[in-house]
Amino acid sequence: MEDYISFGPVPSRRLGRSLGVNNIPGKTCTYGCVYCQIGKTISMEFERREFYKIDEIINSVNRKIDSVEKRGEKIDFITFVPDGEPTLDLNLGKEIELLKATGIRVAVITNSSLIWRNDVRNDLHCADLVSLKVDAVHFDHWKKINRPHRLLELEKIKEGIFEFSSSFKGKLITETMVIGNFQYDFDGIASFLKSLKNLHKAYISVPTRPPAEEWVMKPEEVVINRAYQIYLNHLGEERVEYLIGYEGDEFSLSGDPEKDLLSIMSVHPMRIDAVIKFLEKAGANYSLIEKLINEGKIKEIVYYGNRFFMRRIL
Repeated sequence: MEDYISFGPVPSRRLGRSLGVNNIPGKTCTYGCVYCQIGKTISMEFERREFYKIDEIINSVNRKIDSVEKRGEKIDFITFVPDGEPTLDLNLGKEIELLKATGIRVAVITNSSLIWRNDVRNDLHCADLVSLKVDAVHFDHWKKINRPHRLLELEKIKEGIFEFSSSFKGKLITETMVIGNFQYDFDGIASFLKSLKNLHKAYISVPTRPPAEEWVMKPEEVVINRAYQIYLNHLGEERVEYLIGYEGDEFSLSGDPEKDLLSIMSVHPMRIDAVIKFLEKAGANYSLIEKLINEGKIKEIVYYGNRFFMRRIL
């Protein structure tokens, strides 16, 4: 499994060239979000534990950094953005501290579900940037869109987010995923975000890759505009941005295109044009994709007319 712990760098709409850290095994999460790009949650967990040894994480990332630097490529962030919820990893804080020794900034993208815990907030304080998921502020909305572990409590999570925002010294951003066929309380969410201290930016995003549930649709433009205008009124122009475009196709390679593709597709489904560009860059051809499909390692999904490839979890 160590070969798939680190991946990229991949293009990120928020972080530039992001070297990913997959510190959680396939679809182990506190949530079962209906829009999740990796698919349905397989193991719903609530308690933190060790999934990989610290040395496995650090050695994998260091090898990837060496490979990227030898090719003269840029890394803007080392980002904990795994198949599941990164704060389930009991060693997260120590891993962040060790990776910061590389001189590269470290980011964590979390669904916020465990931020009510003191140890999780302490771990996140080690990062340079933290992205918190805030999709809902009402219990019924939260249950429907995020489908949380039964022992989680929304009010405790909101209190944890507020407390973290008051003490975090790095760059704090939030993300709200907006889907179609769902009634959002944008005023309520924006009002909550306005109450947070030291919030750098609030992002409004839409699904750009195939979601876990087939009924999940992209929202209409009028809905995105309404969300944006409401956020604007609460937070001001400098702190609101929407993420509705394609990230790009500048994926990195290490010399083993099969391993690279599987690593990226584990957490970042790739559009067909990105796959073709990657294969050309790697000196490989489309037969590699056909091989991976025939071996049951990846699958093809069509989403809004675009073909995507992602790694099979099971």
